[in-house]
Order: sequence, then structure tokens, then C-alpha cells
Amino acid sequence: MTDFKNKAVIVTGGGKGIGQAISLAFARAGAHVLCADVDDPAGQAVVEAAATASGQLIYQHADVATSAACKGLVERAVELWGGVDVLVNNVGIQPMNSYLPAHELPEEMWDRIIDVNLKSGFLMTKYAAPVMKQRGGGVIINTASVQGLQSAKGISAYAASKGGMLSLTRQLALEYAADNIRVLAVNPGTIETPLAAASTGNDYAALRREGAKAHPIGRIGKPEEIASVVLFLASDAASFMTGEFVNVDGGLMAKGAWAE
Repeated sequence: MTDFKNKAVIVTGGGKGIGQAISLAFARAGAHVLCADVDDPAGQAVVEAAATASGQLIYQHADVATSAACKGLVERAVELWGGVDVLVNNVGIQPMNSYLPAHELPEEMWDRIIDVNLKSGFLMTKYAAPVMKQRGGGVIINTASVQGLQSAKGISAYAASKGGMLSLTRQLALEYAADNIRVLAVNPGTIETPLAAASTGNDYAALRREGAKAHPIGRIGKPEEIASVVLFLASDAASFMTGEFVNVDGGLMAKGAWAE
């Protein structure tokens, strides 16, 4: 396991699914983790799960679609640990009632998805980057999606947010390269999370069954498999990587949309 002893890490959307796995993985690797979410019971459950970790995990309620919440997270990390070494912009939503043709999608729903999935990455970077610069560098990892590369019907806002996150990743990598701040993204395929399960009415068996058909590797992914890639990208083992994304998708993008 990569050693992040005493590194200060912020994970947005850290209470459930992929974010939960990332938060726990960093804590178990010795990091000080500030786990942000709006689901307080989930956040407290992560704190309890990390009780035996070698690092430290603290939960903070934060709607990172707002500037005040993002600023507050960075200020808390500075107060607790003197700075931020790793920022994981993981938060993402795709409400079931947002699966609509673009002309039927309420503007308020578009705005909420873009604000949570994309604007939050800008806001967190806005406040974390100056702190990282003072610390001599850092790493920003963005959770995008294979839907930022290819898409499907009914997800105009989600697809735009994830495609935007990939473009933002490249831009920020150039913006802060001279400051020793690396910026990277991961594109998960279908992962066994509450967000993915909502698409099947929370029928995890159906999610696994349908996902196995779509992914060449023959199954869907586990949150821990995304977390392990995030930890690698945040580590010195990936020190020459920036401005790039990694597909963690069981071969989905290799197959392409046209292949049976």
C-alpha cells in the first residue's frame, strides 16, 4: 500500500460509494482525511469504519456546490493539518428524475448537476491551489466518467459535467504545472455504488447482471478498484503524470459503443 503518512487529503462526496472507498483507502495509508458529504449518517459511518486506520478521518457536512462550503473545507484542513496535499474532487450526482431529453430537463436540474459535478471541482481548486502552492505542491484528482468520453440518451447535464471535468483537468494541469501541482482524472465504468444501483431501482443483482454484459471483463467494478488507482495517481509513483485521465472501466472504452 502506498504510504501517505501525515499527508492532508480532502475527499468530496466521501460518504458513500467511490468516495467512501477513497476516503478509507487514504486513511488506511496513514493520511489525515477530511471527508465531505451532505449525507451525515453515511459520513459518520465512514468515520467509524476508519477507527482502526493508521491515519485520521474527520467528517464535515458540506454542499460543495457552494463557494462557502468549499472555502470552509480548505480552511478546516489548514486549521487541522496546516495545509492540503491531495484534493479528490469526487462528488457527483445523477438523479433518476434527470434522465430526460434535453428539451424536457428543468433548468434547475441542469444547474444543480453542473454545480455539484463540475463547478465544485473549480471551487475546491480555487481555494486549495493557493494552499498547495504555499506547501510546495500537491495533487488534484478528479472523478470524471466514461460518459465524459462517450454518452447515452437522457443525460445531457451529467455528460456535460463529466466532459467538462476532463477538459478542466487538462487546463488545470497546465495552469499549475510550474507550481508542482499535478492534476489528473479517473473515468470509472459501472461501479457497484448506490448511485449506479439507483438506475435499477436499487436492485444490485440486476446491476451486476446487466453490467456484466456491457463490460468486456465480464463484471462491474468495485469502489475499492477506483480508490487504488486514485492512490497511485496521488503518489510519487505517478510523479511524471499530469493532465491525463485513466479509464478504470473493465474494457468498456476499448470496446467502443459500436461493438456487440
